[in-house]
Amino acid sequence: MSATYVAQDAPPAELPETALSQEDWAALSTAVRRLERSSLAMRLAHVLDRQVKLASSIVPPSISANVSRAVSLALRAAMKAAIRSLGQPAAGHSPSPMAHRAMAIASGAAGGALGLATLPIELPISTTLMLRSIADVARSEGEDLADPEAALACLEVFALGGEPQAAPWESGYFAVRALLAKTVSEAARYILNRGVVEEGAPILVRLGSLIASRFGAVVTQKALAQAVPVVGAVSGGAINYAFMEHFQTVAQGHFTVRRLERVYGPQVVRKAYEQIRLAQAGERARAV
Repeated sequence: MSATYVAQDAPPAELPETALSQEDWAALSTAVRRLERSSLAMRLAHVLDRQVKLASSIVPPSISANVSRAVSLALRAAMKAAIRSLGQPAAGHSPSPMAHRAMAIASGAAGGALGLATLPIELPISTTLMLRSIADVARSEGEDLADPEAALACLEVFALGGEPQAAPWESGYFAVRALLAKTVSEAARYILNRGVVEEGAPILVRLGSLIASRFGAVVTQKALAQAVPVVGAVSGGAINYAFMEHFQTVAQGHFTVRRLERVYGPQVVRKAYEQIRLAQAGERARAV
């Protein structure tokens, strides 16, 4: 293995003085792994061992209908929660991922015991719990959730949590952010101009639709796992634990990147991110 890849968690000597510090380079390296390699499918396969195969190319119509309805209800609930957070004082505590995961296990256990029919009830609960956990991560990275753009960045995490599908030369993370950027910016301006906003405002509906297109794919994986006959209340809790952990991991990566962008500027961070991502991809290729 060459020195280029051995030292990937430290900034290369040839980078300019304006580039990231060694500590921030290491933080960004961790963020890249979280954002470009995070997969709910892998987490579920680990949790459920061989009970379920998520590689199925056919999704039963009943699951598709349930997922569509559940995702719509869940994002509506999350949007309400995000809007309610505007203007609230910052929390004075560190994020508590385990507390949120414990609550997610409880809601998942109930859903697992009663089956897929409860997904439109259970998913809005677990999604709102996830949003609270995501908001904790955001605050811990210096975000002011009284700022509409920061509050909407919490909702972005549900889109960023989709399966990585980018080409080898492209960052899946920045591709999704670019897709959402214009709508998030317009929604933030709308909220600033109007003050308190109903979640049914057209710009927020448009943002919700963009997020739903990616969030729904992840929820389908969760629904397929819960549809397996052997999955009961205990495994339902395990599925929700993996679901919560997946989005917490993505949130940690996302808000680390945003924190570094505030310090160094988006262009410097994007350049470093791509350099790290390509180095990590090279390591994985040689390990195969």
